[in-house]
Amino acid sequence: MTSDEAGAPDLEAAGPLERGLAMLRIMAAASEPMRPGDLARATGLARSAVDRVAATLVHLGQLRTEGRELALAPRLMELGNAYLDASGWSRALRPSLERLTRTLDESVSAIVLDGCDARIVGTAVPPGRMIPLGFRVGDLLPAERCAAGAVLATAWDPETYAVWRARQAADPLDAAFPAVPTRRTAPGAEQAEADFTSWVADTAANDWALDDQLVAPGLVALSVPVRAPDGRPVCAISVLAHTSRHSADQLREHALTAMNEAARDIAGALYDTSGTPAAAPPPASPAYTDAKPELGPSFLQALARGLAVLTALGRQPGGLTLSEAAEAAGLSYPSTRRNLLTLRELGYVEQHGRRFLPAPRVLELGYARLSTLTLADIAQPHLADLVGQVQESASLAVLDGAEVRYVARVATEQITSARITPGTRLPAYATSMGRVLLADLPAAERQERLRAMDPRALTPHTLTSHTALAAAIDETGRAGFALVEQELEAGLRSLAVPVRDRSGRAVAALNIALHAGPEPPGHSRDFMLPALRACAADIEADLAAAFPHGSMTTP
Repeated sequence: MTSDEAGAPDLEAAGPLERGLAMLRIMAAASEPMRPGDLARATGLARSAVDRVAATLVHLGQLRTEGRELALAPRLMELGNAYLDASGWSRALRPSLERLTRTLDESVSAIVLDGCDARIVGTAVPPGRMIPLGFRVGDLLPAERCAAGAVLATAWDPETYAVWRARQAADPLDAAFPAVPTRRTAPGAEQAEADFTSWVADTAANDWALDDQLVAPGLVALSVPVRAPDGRPVCAISVLAHTSRHSADQLREHALTAMNEAARDIAGALYDTSGTPAAAPPPASPAYTDAKPELGPSFLQALARGLAVLTALGRQPGGLTLSEAAEAAGLSYPSTRRNLLTLRELGYVEQHGRRFLPAPRVLELGYARLSTLTLADIAQPHLADLVGQVQESASLAVLDGAEVRYVARVATEQITSARITPGTRLPAYATSMGRVLLADLPAAERQERLRAMDPRALTPHTLTSHTALAAAIDETGRAGFALVEQELEAGLRSLAVPVRDRSGRAVAALNIALHAGPEPPGHSRDFMLPALRACAADIEADLAAAFPHGSMTTP
């Protein structure tokens, strides 16, 4: 039994790992950033304990400070990614879900059992839909209010039903499920169980389940099982539609065949063992283990080690043995064992034979909210930190045809600050960010884009020769940065570096813009470039956590 099932835990008496996870749960459930004092009241912890947990999580990059408040940070998603990778869902789901949503032109989800409820582990939405329906990865749904819950409940044992009854008794209005509307009235316990068990029996007989406006008014859903080789439903694939597009029966007629094909494809990908063996897990990040000398008593090494173990479990499909986890986390065998047992007791780790892997509950630690972040959302706090350090304006832009489009910016209050806002477009050939992004393109594509440009002299310094531009872009690629001196506007100097995704592709460019004063350009380069590169590395680390397998969203 976990501490939640036994009632409110005594966090003052609990270990640092349990206290840290409890704080993350509370912050994930809050609608806004929280002050440490609010966290102390919510957890019952002493303010000093909250401060130490917060300092540790900020150092690990899983929380960030916003003035006097604490907010979830994208790198917290590393914990949820560990579950998705170890379980195989990150690899098995995406191609089939994207193909299914294109076929049906409706939103689709993959949903697994988490305790007695249904946790979203994958989603896809129709391309081009202005307001697509659907949930977020990490959202939790009451099993009795979604078709996926009925599918998964066909394999429930008596213990799971007992947990479900206790949950219903404690929360009859579903107030603990922010992803669905709260009930207006509580159903009677006996009638609710009779209705649900009847629905589950029909689902088992049909091998599909229909939800006709149970999850929310005006929405219908159809779910089918993804089965393990032994026949157990390990996941449910669900299609969600508005009643203005399909009735429940019309949705079944429209989607059932394609859904069953997708479920078979997902099962095949999930249980395919013909691939190459997994590579040895990389060593643990030093951030988890080497901050004690730097932060002193503010750094809770036990909390950092516990999270290092949890993250390490995702580095190999199927999880790790105890010895493998110790090696991957860079910890001793006894320390790893203690942390694994604690995480298993808290419901964040499952054990299958000799292997340990993260449990779906890990996704409750802010994954749903963080999964909606855009590139601009991720970059903005890092830009603010950079501006505070160098006292010059900083921006992030993406390549859009022959132009760069600004997606995030933090400006100084100086008189020379340029009036640029997100959405502004500038010619790529005359900007440092444009040259950085052009330099990252394959040679043939770069040449094609350059040929399509008609560079004009915006100032006496602007390069307008295609040959000169090609040479400048080649040099940018070799140097890893671009310094543009008064080519876009007289008096404006700009220095830019690429921001890369996990594959190494430059998805954006980061720059500092400043007044071209009496100091030579090389002085600005030598002073600004280290800070610029450090900021880009911080953004890249957050992008790797927020978009480990897919493309990002730009505003």
